Amino acid sequence: MQRDPRAYLNDILEAASAIEAATVGVDGETYGSNRLIRSAVEREFIIIGEALRVISQRAPELFERIPEGRQIIDFRNLLTHEYLSVSDRIVWGAIQTDLPLLVQHCAQALQQLNQESS
Repeated sequence: MQRDPRAYLNDILEAASAIEAATVGVDGETYGSNRLIRSAVEREFIIIGEALRVISQRAPELFERIPEGRQIIDFRNLLTHEYLSVSDRIVWGAIQTDLPLLVQHCAQALQQLNQESS
C-alpha cells in the first residue's frame, strides 16, 4: 500500500523544520566551517528532495502546486551524486531563500488536501 501524499508533505515540513533548528543563530561563515551542521542540513535536503521526487511520480497534480519542486529534486541529486562540487554558499542560499518558499507551498498544499478529504 502506497503512502498518502500528505505523509510526504509532512516529511518535507519536518525536514525543513530540522534545517531551521540546525541553523538557528548560525551565519553563512559558521555554516561553512561546521561539518556537523552542513551534514545535517544536507541530509534533510536529501529527504526533502526524495519526498518531492515521489510526489512528482505518484501525485503529479500535487507536485504542480510546488513551483520549486523540480529545482529541489535537482538539488537533492547534486547533494547525493555530486557532493564534491557542492558549494556551501549555494546550500546556505537555499536555506535562506528557497526553504521558506518551499515550506509555504507545502503547508498550503497539505492544508488543501486536508480540506478536500474532510
